Amino acid sequence: MPTPAEIARSFGLDAERYDRTRPRYPAAMVERITAALPGRVVLDVGTGTGIAARQFRAAGCRVLGVEPDERMAAVARRHGVEVEIATFEEWAPEGRTFDGVIAGQTWHWVDPVAGAGQAARVLTGGGRIALFWNAFDPSPEVVARFAEAYRAAAPDLPFTMWGKPETSAADPFHGRAADGIRRSGRFEEPELWTFAWEHTYTRAEWLDLVPTSGGHNLLPPEELEALLTHLAAVLDDTVTIGYRTMVTTATLIPQQRIRRA
Repeated sequence: MPTPAEIARSFGLDAERYDRTRPRYPAAMVERITAALPGRVVLDVGTGTGIAARQFRAAGCRVLGVEPDERMAAVARRHGVEVEIATFEEWAPEGRTFDGVIAGQTWHWVDPVAGAGQAARVLTGGGRIALFWNAFDPSPEVVARFAEAYRAAAPDLPFTMWGKPETSAADPFHGRAADGIRRSGRFEEPELWTFAWEHTYTRAEWLDLVPTSGGHNLLPPEELEALLTHLAAVLDDTVTIGYRTMVTTATLIPQQRIRRA
C-alpha cells in the first residue's frame, strides 16, 4: 500500500493528465473568496499545475504559486502562472505580502499549524486564508456501481471514496485545517463555506480522470488496467458526479489586537 508521502509525490507522474482532467472549482466559490479579500494579490499554496491559480487570475487576481514538484510547476508555468519551487513551510517570502493565501486540494499535505503561521506572516491587514477541497458527493446509484468495480479490482486502495460515508473525505480536512488556524493564534474563528455542484463526464473522460486520484497511479499497471476495465463495464455513456466544494477560511487578526491580548 502506498505511503502518504509516496502519494503526495505521485501527482507529478502524469502532470499533463492531472491538468487536463482534474475538476475545476465553482465560479461562485472564486467570486466569494475574491470579494472577501482586501485586494487582489494572492498566494496559491501547492499550486500544482495552476488550476486554481488560473481561475483566480481570470477573476482579476495577480497570483504567485508555491509548489514543491517541479513537474507540476512546469505545466503551471506553460499556462503563464508564476511559480516558486518549495514546500510552503520552507518557502521564503522575502518581504512580500498578499491579500489572500489560498490552497486548492493541497492543505492536507501542509503542517496545519506551521502553514497557518506562515500564511499569517505574509498576509496584509484584513487578509484572508482560504483552503478548499472538492469532495465527491455522488448519488447512491453511482456509489454502488463504482464500489462494485473497486471491490473487484482494487479493494485495498487508500483514499477511494466509493462505499464510504458521504462526509468522510471533506470533514477531516476541514477539522484539521480549522484546528491549525486556531492553534496559530493569528486568525479570527475559522468558517466553513460549502458549494454544491455537479459535472457530467463521458465514460472516456471519467476513465481519463481516475489515474490522477490519490494512489491510483501507484498501482501496478495490470491492477490499474483491471480497475479501469471494471469501471468501464459499470459506466453508462455518461456519468454525473455530484461535488461539494468545502472552504475553510478565516481573516487575519489585526496586529494591534494581538498585542493588546
